[in-house]
Amino acid sequence: MDALATTSPLGVGGIIRQYGQQFRQQYTMSPVQQKTFFAVKNCRTPAMGGHADRCDQCGHMRFFYNSCRNRHCPQCQGLKRTKWVDKLACDLLPVRYFHIVFTIPSELNPIALINPGIVYDILFKAASETLITLSKDKKYLNSMTGMVAILHSWGQNLMHHPHLHTMVPAGGWNEGEQKWHASRSKFFIPVRVMSAMFKGKFLFYLKQAYCDKQLTSAGRIDQFKTRRNFNDLITLLYQKDWVVYTKKPFRNSSQIINYLGRYSHRVAIANSRIKNIEGDLVTFTMKDYRDGRQKMITLQTTEFIRRFLLHVLPKNFCKIRYYGLFATRNRRTVLARCRKAMGKIKCESRFTGLTWQQQFQLATGKSIEACPVCPTGRMTQTLTFKRTGSLA
Repeated sequence: MDALATTSPLGVGGIIRQYGQQFRQQYTMSPVQQKTFFAVKNCRTPAMGGHADRCDQCGHMRFFYNSCRNRHCPQCQGLKRTKWVDKLACDLLPVRYFHIVFTIPSELNPIALINPGIVYDILFKAASETLITLSKDKKYLNSMTGMVAILHSWGQNLMHHPHLHTMVPAGGWNEGEQKWHASRSKFFIPVRVMSAMFKGKFLFYLKQAYCDKQLTSAGRIDQFKTRRNFNDLITLLYQKDWVVYTKKPFRNSSQIINYLGRYSHRVAIANSRIKNIEGDLVTFTMKDYRDGRQKMITLQTTEFIRRFLLHVLPKNFCKIRYYGLFATRNRRTVLARCRKAMGKIKCESRFTGLTWQQQFQLATGKSIEACPVCPTGRMTQTLTFKRTGSLA
C-alpha cells in the first residue's frame, strides 16, 4: 500500500479526470503516454483499490486508495525523493560541489520530441564525456572527477525544453599520485571550452545516429529525411553558442544534495502550482527566469494535458545517471580510495531494511499506525477492496 492522502480536484489527476475524454477526442497518445494518462487519472481513487484501517481503541475508521506509483505522477514522488537523497548522501565526498546545467538549442526540440530516447541518450553521453575528458586534461585538473546527472525535459510553461542538471565535485582523484586534487574556487573548466566540446560531441553523435538511420523523420521534422536539409541544420547548430551554465559552488555535500533533491524526482508540474480551474481553463504559477518573478499562466485544459504528456519518458528510460567517480564500476574501487584518503567512512542509508510504514515515518515524522483521533490507539488494517473494473 502506498496511498496516504486523497486526491484533489486542483491537481493534474483531477484535470485529467474532468477533461481527459475531451483531450482523447482531440489527440492521439503513444502507449507510454496512455499508461501515464490513466495512471495519473486513477491515482488514489476507487479505481486503484485500497484498504480500510480501524483503531483498536476508539474504533475510528479511515480509508485509503492506492497510489499509481507512476514516476510521472505528481502525487507519488515524495518518499522516493527522500530515499534517493539519503542514499546519495552515503556516496558523496566531503568536498564542495558545483551545479552545472547542460542545455541544447531549441532547434533540436522537434527532433527530441519524435526521438526522445535517442536524443536524451546523446545529451547524457555528450555532457558526461565532455566533463570527464576535460577533467583529466593536465591543463585543468589532471584527475578523474564525477557527475550525477538528472534529465528534465520541461520549462516552467510546460513546453519542451530538454536539459541536464548535474552535480560535480570541486576536484578529482589522481590515481597515479593516490591523491585528491581540489579545484580552484571557480569551476575548474572554462565554460566556453566546456560548451564547445559539448556541442562538438553532441552533434557528432547526432550525425552518427542519422547516418545509422536511427532517427525517425515524421511530422514537423519530415524535412530532415533529405540529407541536405539535415546537413543545413547541423551547420546552423555549429554556428550557434550552446548554453552550459555553472552555478556557484556549494560549501558541502549536504547543501548540494538537498538542492539536487528538488530536481531528482520532480515531474513536469507539481500540483501545488495549479491555482485555479474554471470552465475549460487552468491557471498555474511559473517562474520567469528573466526577472526571477512568479507569474501566472492560463491554458486550455486540453493544451495543459498535452503539454504535461510531452514529458513522459520512453519505457525503462533512466533519467538519473552516474559517471566517473560515481559510476557503479568505480564506487567500490576509486571512490573507496577517495574516502580512505579523506578519512570518510561509507555509511548506510537510514531507510535500509525498513518497512514502507517505517520509511514513511522516518521521512515525514508522522506515524501512519497512530490513531488520528485518540492518543493511545493503533490503526490496523481490517479489510481491502479491489480495483473497480478497468483502469481506463
